[in-house]
Amino acid sequence: MAARGETRQRILDAATTLFHRQGYHATGVNQILAEAAAPKGVLYFHFPGGKEQLAAETVVQAGQELGEALDAVLAQSDDLATAAHGIAELLGAALEQTEFREGCPIASVALDVAADSDLVRAACAQGYQQWIDLIAERLRQRGVADGSAQELAVFILSSIEGALLLARVQHDTAPLRNIATRLAGVIANEIGDPQSAPPAR
Repeated sequence: MAARGETRQRILDAATTLFHRQGYHATGVNQILAEAAAPKGVLYFHFPGGKEQLAAETVVQAGQELGEALDAVLAQSDDLATAAHGIAELLGAALEQTEFREGCPIASVALDVAADSDLVRAACAQGYQQWIDLIAERLRQRGVADGSAQELAVFILSSIEGALLLARVQHDTAPLRNIATRLAGVIANEIGDPQSAPPAR
């Protein structure tokens, strides 16, 4: 059983990386199995729903992993304005480490498949909502009113997602740093302390 579990996880990890870098349609099942060092034909044993199920599970896994990383930045920052820069640094470093081949793990799949697969669309929606909820909760903890926290969290995530895509295609993390500076100001104003926004980096 352990070996089966290990093989399944290898396939899931390989698919996560390949979908992230190449998108769904450019990634074939045989390529995933080769990357995972798994025998041909084993994919449907572990993922009866085939490539579509695999894509949905990679989105859930990647969403949880990045969500934990984002939440750690938010938890460790002295204020949310500083956290905006911390998130930009986290995502910028990941881009540079992969030579700008890997942006948002959810967007890579969503752009390819979400319109054609309810299963994948639901997984993408779940991942994004998880990030929105954790940002909103941190906002509430720092004094943002309940009625504004969710709306501001959507704005923050949307801004970061756009900057991440722009940074990837430009091969430059400047868009992430720039949007972090703007978000820092917005967050500081929302919590009633305009002076708390850190200077641009």
